[in-house]
Amino acid sequence: MTGITRRLAEFAAGLTYDKLPAEVAARTKLLILDTAGIMVRARHDAESTDSLVRAVERLGLVSGNCSVLGDGRGYVPSAAALVNGSLAHSLDFDDTHAEASLHSSAPIVPAVLAAAEMTDASGKDVITACVVGYEIQIRLAKSLVPKDHYDRGYHPTATCGVMAASAAAGKILGLDADGIESALGIALSQAAGSMQFLADGAWTKRSHVGQAAQNGLTCATLAAEGFKGPKQAIEGKWGFLHSLSPNAQPDKATAGLGSYWETMALGVKPYPSCRYSHAALDAIRQLMTEHDIAADSVESATVGLPETGWKIIGDSDAVKQNPKSIVDGQFSMPFCAAVALRTGNMVWDDYRAHLKDAETLNLARRINTVVDPDAEAAFPDNMAGKATVRLKSGEVYERFVEIPKGEPKNFMDQAEFRAKFDGLCAPYMSQAGMEKFAGALLSLEEANSLRSVLALSHGDA
Repeated sequence: MTGITRRLAEFAAGLTYDKLPAEVAARTKLLILDTAGIMVRARHDAESTDSLVRAVERLGLVSGNCSVLGDGRGYVPSAAALVNGSLAHSLDFDDTHAEASLHSSAPIVPAVLAAAEMTDASGKDVITACVVGYEIQIRLAKSLVPKDHYDRGYHPTATCGVMAASAAAGKILGLDADGIESALGIALSQAAGSMQFLADGAWTKRSHVGQAAQNGLTCATLAAEGFKGPKQAIEGKWGFLHSLSPNAQPDKATAGLGSYWETMALGVKPYPSCRYSHAALDAIRQLMTEHDIAADSVESATVGLPETGWKIIGDSDAVKQNPKSIVDGQFSMPFCAAVALRTGNMVWDDYRAHLKDAETLNLARRINTVVDPDAEAAFPDNMAGKATVRLKSGEVYERFVEIPKGEPKNFMDQAEFRAKFDGLCAPYMSQAGMEKFAGALLSLEEANSLRSVLALSHGDA
């Protein structure tokens, strides 16, 4: 296990837009579009945003030259990365990687955007840097063995995210391999993110992803100014893999690097809830359509999940069946299933509509979760799920979905991305404003300066 950090640094420094396969560049633009829509909505509509922005104001981090999407004020670079990163993860609507069991764009895109505004980078630079981040973050998570990493209480989106964000921001700042290696070394001391938020619905899952973006940008900037980080940050005796996982698989950190693109394995979310809930939600919606099931005809339901997902959104039913907050709801399979049974879908506005709805909560208490052998067999390649719905009339219907909507083999098309983007931004931007902003993001490679593109996110807000 030698040379991992150096190989990743050399990959990051050497990658150029012209070396990217066309499908990777195109996919990255869609991922950026997806993340941008989430950030705009969360700036106005996530319950954690006001306190976050007030804290940034109190720290004197406003009146800078960097953008927070959906916000017309300027922020200093580190604050823009922090706020945008937190916003990107505040709705739990952002992209995921099934095998790595994490979110990629939320810590990476905001660090890249802030670095790009610091340097007046081009759209091609932004696309390339995001790919650098995706490829490194996902490989690091796979190397940690996600189940083991989660069992230690870590959130890999944040722990792996700060490492990747430092390399991605370093790419924008023009660091060579030595500089990116140093940035990774500095980021090693920032690799954190606790799953303790699951105990009480706290907002830290959002903030520590934002902090991963912020700290990644800071680490890259330190390295750019000559500050030295330790070598072998990933493979060293006290490095990333040894510290954060009991049974790391270091070969996965560089497997297929530069030839197999993990970016293409990222999935996107049609529902604003934990990705582990999505296959079951697809299954419920399919059963409702095929058998004309109405919520008031449902006696009970059982949702089967892979063990890793069950621990996050199913264990234990007594808690998950009684969510008190949006965070609780985002990580409650019974609640999400109840909303889907009542509405036929699951959208962001359903949280406010249903968290205090007696009928929805009563239905949630009749939905149980189990570890399902079929879902477990499909994991980690896919976050599969099974729904079994029992009607008051005695009929029982069951559906297993191995590949939820939005996964690479069941991906959303551009029209579906636009529908999601428009649905998120519409309360705060005009149709013309959304068209301009989305169009600029979907043609990002044509932009000579990112600053003019991000200005479009302010829209009518």
